[in-house]
This record gives sequence, C-alpha cells and structure tokens, in this order.
Amino acid sequence: MKILVTGASGLIGTALTAELIKQGHTTVSAVRREPRRNDEVRWDPANGFIDPSAFEGVDAVIHLAGAGIGDKRWTNDYKREILESRTKSTALLATTMASLDVKPKVFISGSAIGIYGDRHDETLNEKSAHGTGFLADVCEQWEAAAAPAVAAGIRTVFIRTGIVLTPKGGALKKQLPLFKLGVGGKFGNGKQWQSWISINDEVNAIIHLLASSLSGPVNLTAPSPVTNATFTKTLASVVKRPALLPIPSFGPKALLGAELADALLFTGQFVTPDALLADGFSFEHPTLDLALHALLKK
Repeated sequence: MKILVTGASGLIGTALTAELIKQGHTTVSAVRREPRRNDEVRWDPANGFIDPSAFEGVDAVIHLAGAGIGDKRWTNDYKREILESRTKSTALLATTMASLDVKPKVFISGSAIGIYGDRHDETLNEKSAHGTGFLADVCEQWEAAAAPAVAAGIRTVFIRTGIVLTPKGGALKKQLPLFKLGVGGKFGNGKQWQSWISINDEVNAIIHLLASSLSGPVNLTAPSPVTNATFTKTLASVVKRPALLPIPSFGPKALLGAELADALLFTGQFVTPDALLADGFSFEHPTLDLALHALLKK
C-alpha cells in the first residue's frame, strides 16, 4: 500500500513508518517545512494548505499530527493550540480527501482515551459515553472534524490511544531516570487507573487497522489496565530498585499547573480494547510485566 502519514517524525510516527517500510509498504510524510526527499510532501494545516499531489496513488492516510498534550503548561493560548492543531489538520485532510475523484480507501485518524474523561473504576469500551473536561472536549471535536471523510464513504477509524510505553519518549522515558535512582513512586494514592499500550502493539494495531473492516472508534490500549500503584511497583521491580515514597500532588501541580497535572497524573480511565480483540488482533504485550521487560531489556 501507499500510505500518507502525518506526524511521521513523532514518537509513534517514527516507529510506525519504519515498520510500514519494513513490511514493504510505501510511505509519504506530510511535513510543514520544504520537502527534502521524494517521500515528503508539503502541508500547512494552520493555514489550510496541503500539496494536492500528496494524495496521488495513496491507498490510506494515517493522521498522527498534533501539539503535545504535556509539552507545555496549559495556558489559554496553548490549550487553543492543542485543540486547533488537531481539528484544523483533521478537517483539512478530511475535506481534501472528500473532494478527490479517486479517494483513499481508509483514513486512520488520531484520538485518545481522554475522550472518556475521569471515570474512576468504570470499565470503558468504544460504546461508552464521552466524558467531560478539556481533553474530552478536544477529542470529541477532533473526531468530529473527520466528518467530511465519513460522509464521502471513506472508511474512517478513530484510534483512541492510551499511554504509549517506550523508553524512547513519552511518560516512560521521563520516569525511568527517577526509578533507576530508586526515587520513583506512585502519584498520590496510586488508585487512578492507567490504560497503557506498548509502542510495538500501538504500531501493530495501526497496521492491523489498515486491512481491517473496522470503522469508528477503536481503543488502542492493552487488555490489562493497571492502577498507578501497580504500574509503579512493576516498573520498580523491572529496574530492580525500590519505589517506596509516594509523590504528593502539590509538587507536580506547582510544576505543571493543577489542570495539566490532574489530567496526566492524578486521574485515569479503565479502558478495554474490545473492538481490536473482537477483530482478532493479538497483543504482543498483553500485560505490563511483559511489556516493561521487553521494552527495557539490555
């Protein structure tokens, strides 16, 4: 297949494009700068521009671009950037694809389990209602922006991704130095659920969806969510260090701001990947212990 990828230089995009190429697919990356290679095309989602040649011969579009949720404090301006970097880019892709005479067969568009909001111990699957809060609102508008592609008959999948585990970036990379020093610990009481997925399974699930018949929301999380306390204990065990001291909320809230700290560290969701499992997807790392040992092996 020939696949157009946005966010190809990001944490997930880098691993995904490498695996797609390894499996014999052709990838084209949408970039905001001037293209430097023949596998890059120019786009400027903030100003509604994409090179029309980007879609020539393209069978599928995988959309992973968007401002990082935890990259900066949530000022009003940055919250607007988080939202618009997702909605404007998704709308641009969806409307452009809908206008084509020959359309891509599938549109895999990013989303996140933040759409469910903070739901404590409630089990959440793809049929669960949307939650409340900033991230839930962002995800809801993000998915809605793909409506033109859906209306045009393009099979559209919303990948509601959980916490992606890889030592190369994201939450795990930030935690590892502390845990290796033996000063890592649970956040608050540690009872908040963490719905995670290894980078291997994230990539393999996206590739699985290229050939699947699934459409609509699909949760990209491992089938065994854990509490933050269990995550902490497991990570400490894998790196062979203690994790004895809980991290009180006032520190991260002072550093990140209360709203961002709560969203990333002190609230959570128990999310299950019902659609993937029913579609026959097999997880390489179905449990946290397996995932961390595989990801952190020497």
